[in-house]
Amino acid sequence: QQQVEAAPAEAELERRVDILLSETDTLCMLDLPTALVSTEAEEAVRALERNKIYVEMCNAKIGSEYFEEKMVQTISGGAKTKEVQCETITMAEKGTMVTSWDLDNSLNASETEPAQTEEPRAPAGKRSRSPRAEEQGQAVAVPSARASSMIIPESAVPARSHEEKECHSEAILTSENLQQHLVVMERILMENIFQPKLAVYRQFPVLIEPRVTSGTEMEEAKEEEDEEEKKEEEKQEETSLKPSVSPDLNQSPAEAAAPRLEQLWSYRCDLTSAHTVSSMAWNRANPDLLAVGYREFVSQGQKKGLACCWSLKNPMWPERVFRCEHGVTAVDFSLARPNLLAVGMANGCVAIYDVRSRNAAALLDSSTSLNKHKGPVWQLRWVEQDRGAAGGDKRESLMCISGDGRMTQWFIQQRLDCSDVMKIKRTESGKKKLPGERERKSEAPISQEAAGMCFDFHPEDSDIFLAGTEEGHIHCCSCSGKEQILGTYRGHKGPVYKVAWNPSSTDTFLSCSADWSILLWHRDSHTPLLTLTSVTAFVHDIKWAPKSAFVFAAVNERRVEIWDLSVSIFQPVLCCAASPEGTLSSILFARNAACLLLGDSCGQVGVWQLHSLAAPSSNQVRLCSEPGLP
Repeated sequence: QQQVEAAPAEAELERRVDILLSETDTLCMLDLPTALVSTEAEEAVRALERNKIYVEMCNAKIGSEYFEEKMVQTISGGAKTKEVQCETITMAEKGTMVTSWDLDNSLNASETEPAQTEEPRAPAGKRSRSPRAEEQGQAVAVPSARASSMIIPESAVPARSHEEKECHSEAILTSENLQQHLVVMERILMENIFQPKLAVYRQFPVLIEPRVTSGTEMEEAKEEEDEEEKKEEEKQEETSLKPSVSPDLNQSPAEAAAPRLEQLWSYRCDLTSAHTVSSMAWNRANPDLLAVGYREFVSQGQKKGLACCWSLKNPMWPERVFRCEHGVTAVDFSLARPNLLAVGMANGCVAIYDVRSRNAAALLDSSTSLNKHKGPVWQLRWVEQDRGAAGGDKRESLMCISGDGRMTQWFIQQRLDCSDVMKIKRTESGKKKLPGERERKSEAPISQEAAGMCFDFHPEDSDIFLAGTEEGHIHCCSCSGKEQILGTYRGHKGPVYKVAWNPSSTDTFLSCSADWSILLWHRDSHTPLLTLTSVTAFVHDIKWAPKSAFVFAAVNERRVEIWDLSVSIFQPVLCCAASPEGTLSSILFARNAACLLLGDSCGQVGVWQLHSLAAPSSNQVRLCSEPGLP
């Protein structure tokens, strides 16, 4: 079989085959024109001339500082066509009639003073009155042949009009009417942005804008409402089938409705960023005006501070900004004169500002006083005190406590001066001597005065006040009498940052310290009634709730805590990390709303609504006032 199949293949190989070759069309894929020209070509002469000119040009550029020899390859891009469509340009001719008097008036207005002194005056006989000058009652000289030959600069009149326009625009921008209109526009914009939040703050109903919907959208909305109603009915049927649970009679209303926080807005701007909120105070006459003190700590010391007045009408920028040379540590508004704001600083200076004036300078300053503080003014407050036993009227004075151990009273006269109410002396430790223990030699302290940190006057008796010290002691003091210190409360192991009398039960008070604890005291007992500790962090500030005898708020480095002593004395009823970016530093309750203000180390003052805040009962307040009953 293999031999039979191989025979035809050999016959095909021996057969003659004719092949015809033909040339196809040439396709040019890349064409690079040569840069060389033969010397025998016709273009050789022109190429030599161009090369000679180029060499001469290069030789001439060698000494120039604007010439630098480099290899450059230039690619000539392809030409493109671009079409542009625009409106038809309309041209119009305009003309005006100008008399010689107009030219002369324009020339006189544009010339400078030296040119006016050198200009030759026309003879009195050649003076006449132009039609425009007749209306104004002014004499104008008829231009002479010499004056007509003078060349008027073309840019004189336009330059004058441009300067007038600039002056006019500056006058408009700096006018009081424009500023008032801008304030009104700002108020309207802020009202539109923060209307729902402000309505919740003021306990007003929130306005909802009506939605304009089409027929299909209204049908879909009705279907959604029907579905929601069906779901509610099904839930009600399920709850009705379940066995009813009897309510716990022992459960208090505070346990049934625990408080919760909801943030409304924050007082913040670029000016207050990177600052720490040190203190806050409401205005006594205007409950919508808030004063906030700011200080800034850096690695090498302290920078300048700020005292800002914020309003509910504009939470995005303060109404008044007072810049201080040192960090602001305390602020407070006057009660008798609500326009006066007292500011305490880290260098011991006390300043008083007028918030009604737009002038940022202080009205009075203690920098020139001989009795000024040598340490930081940690707290200040305007206090009303009786003038005397015979007279029933009261006078307002400014009280300050400082790190130099002095409690001072400031007087506003022609200048700001003070007198010492008391000097806080260092006290010996109350430790008892153990049997067999030797007496240690007493080491003399560097300073006999103890640094004062905080104070609070009694809500009913303005002659009694509490003073917290850096030693951890709390002194009950009197402004009058021989014995200023009536008693000392020892319980803290660190500096006392705040003390606060209970406004409902005036015989009890709170204190917070750097030893992580909050102590509840009774006036007649020198041992604390309760010791409250939740986390291991400094407690910077405490405030009693204005409408409850058992509820108070405290801020530490980690969170804000709401305590209700009628519910639990072991843990707070609410904890919230209200400042995730920084640490909380100050706290304040709103005067006319159930809201809480929290200041942090980032320069923000957050406004938080406090829901389900317990209200005090008369029995609870009466029992709390008795000693020994927490």
